[in-house]
Amino acid sequence: MIVIHGINKIRKYKRPMVAIGVFDGVHRAHIQILRASVEHARRINGTSIVLTFYPHPQLEDDIYSLNHRLRLIAGLGVDVCVVINLSKALYKMPAEDFIRNILVKKIRAEYIYVGKNFTFGRGAEGNYKLLKSLSKVYGFKLKVFRPIKINSKIISSTYIRKLISEGRLDTAERLLSRAVSILGTVTRGSSLGRKLGFPTANINPHHDIIPPSGIYAVKITLSGKRLKGVCYIGTRPTFSREIKKYVEVHIFNFNKNIYNKELEVQFVKKIRADRKFKLIKSLVKQIKKDVQFARNILSSH
Repeated sequence: MIVIHGINKIRKYKRPMVAIGVFDGVHRAHIQILRASVEHARRINGTSIVLTFYPHPQLEDDIYSLNHRLRLIAGLGVDVCVVINLSKALYKMPAEDFIRNILVKKIRAEYIYVGKNFTFGRGAEGNYKLLKSLSKVYGFKLKVFRPIKINSKIISSTYIRKLISEGRLDTAERLLSRAVSILGTVTRGSSLGRKLGFPTANINPHHDIIPPSGIYAVKITLSGKRLKGVCYIGTRPTFSREIKKYVEVHIFNFNKNIYNKELEVQFVKKIRADRKFKLIKSLVKQIKKDVQFARNILSSH
């Protein structure tokens, strides 16, 4: 997938099938929109193009970092993704100018795909109704997607953020159509895990929303390889009274230097809540149980 940062770098593509949205989370409803543009483009030998926005127009916490979002969009077979930086000028741009100057003149959109709740332009004045009325003026076609419901609840990024922050990962997974995950960079830590006999990779997450404190059985993707392990999220209450929350991963049967590498952690199941231990040997004993429990879970997952 070709990634273009900024509308001024857009060049002309053959028969553009354009999906527009923030697509934070790339959840089931987003996937429906994105796949429609990809499939249509392939049928007519055109180009599937995604327009996404960064940072979030409503300044919401990110479910995924931009880099993570782009990986997921690329995985759906999209040809080109344009990342539009939400500058002050763009915030003030009238919705009709966005359609005329960007969608029509710059991209030459032949077909546009949006969710029914999508808004854009100055004061969020633009919506699918404006696109529909101007499609006749500018000669593009429009496909509008209704919200998808699961158990009578509309799938939305806002709802998924709430589920993850509350630890309702199974429900979030159904709405995302994939396991809840974080993408982060491995950083140097205090080597506390190694001292306890369980070396960990300290993760600096690239986005805001992470699951609540606790110990989780996880799958890890590192440099294209699939690994298994245990993830700790918490403040290390046994050792300090810090407020800072740590994210650490103990990878099974692994002993390589991966500092500054990016890895993705997929949460399979929560094992237990984080808690303070009076004795370090009691913590070590519990970690051994956690590791074995995680191995059992992941062997059958």
